[in-house]
Amino acid sequence: MVSPSVLLLLVWMVVPLSMTIYFSLIRYNLLYPDDNEFVGLENYEFFLTDEGFGAGMSNTLLLVGAVLLITIVLGVLISVLVNQRFWGQGIVRILLISPFFIMPTVSALIWKNLLLHPVSGVFAAIWTFFGAQPIDWFSEYPMLSIIIIVSWAWLPFAILLLMTALQSLDQEQQEAARLDGAGPWALFYHLTLPHLARPIAVVVMIETIFLLSIFAEIFTTTGGGPGYETTNLAYLIYSQALLQFDVGMASAGGLVAVVLANVAAFFLVRLVGKSLTDKN
Repeated sequence: MVSPSVLLLLVWMVVPLSMTIYFSLIRYNLLYPDDNEFVGLENYEFFLTDEGFGAGMSNTLLLVGAVLLITIVLGVLISVLVNQRFWGQGIVRILLISPFFIMPTVSALIWKNLLLHPVSGVFAAIWTFFGAQPIDWFSEYPMLSIIIIVSWAWLPFAILLLMTALQSLDQEQQEAARLDGAGPWALFYHLTLPHLARPIAVVVMIETIFLLSIFAEIFTTTGGGPGYETTNLAYLIYSQALLQFDVGMASAGGLVAVVLANVAAFFLVRLVGKSLTDKN
C-alpha cells in the first residue's frame, strides 16, 4: 500500500539527480544554449581546480566547526542556567528560542543594518560612546561576522533541545549527590553533562546537515567577499550557475558538494555522536 508514495518519492529524487548528472557531463552555458556538447568529466576538473574551490571548502569547514562549537558550548551553559527556577522563567525561555523562528534573510539584514553597521549600528554607537573607533565588521572581519550571525540563529535550536532534555534529569540523584557533598561543578560534570550527551549528538547531527548549505546569510551580507573570504561551497555553486551562467560546471560542483557534505557529515556525526553517547 505504500508503494505509490515510495514511487513518488523515488521519482521526486531521481529526476532532479539525473538531470544534474546529465548537465554536469555537457558544456551548457545559458549564454550559449546551443553549445551543449558532451565533455565528460571536464566540468568536474574545472570546478575542482578553480581557485575558489579551496577557499570555499575551507570556509565551509570553518563555518560549520565554529558555529557548532559556539552553539553547543553556549547552548549547554544557557540551558543549565535557565533550568533553575526564577521569576519570569517562562518569558526568558520564549525569548531565548524566538530567534530560531526568524527567517535567515531577515536575521542577516537585522545584523547588517541595525547591529553591525559601521555608522548607524548599535555596536558602532557603543564603540563611539566609549571613545573607540567603530569597526566595519563585514570588511575587516567578514567570516567572523557570518559566524556570529549564523550562531545567533542556530543557538536557540540547541537551547531548545538541551533545555527539553534537562526536564528529564533525575532530581533525586542530584539531591543525593548534594547530600554527599558534591559541588556545582561536580554535579554538572558527572550528572548533567552525561545526561546531555545524546541531545548534544542530535544537535551536532542536525546542525551539521543544515550548516553545510548556509547561503542566505552570506548572500545578504558579504556576497561571498571580500574576494573569497566568505565564499562557501553553496555560494560558489550559486556564483557559477547564476552569476557566470555556467550550468554545467555548477551541476558538477553541486554533485561534488553533495558527496563532500555526506562524507563530512557521516564521519563528524559518527565520531562525535559515538564519543558522546558512550558516556551515557
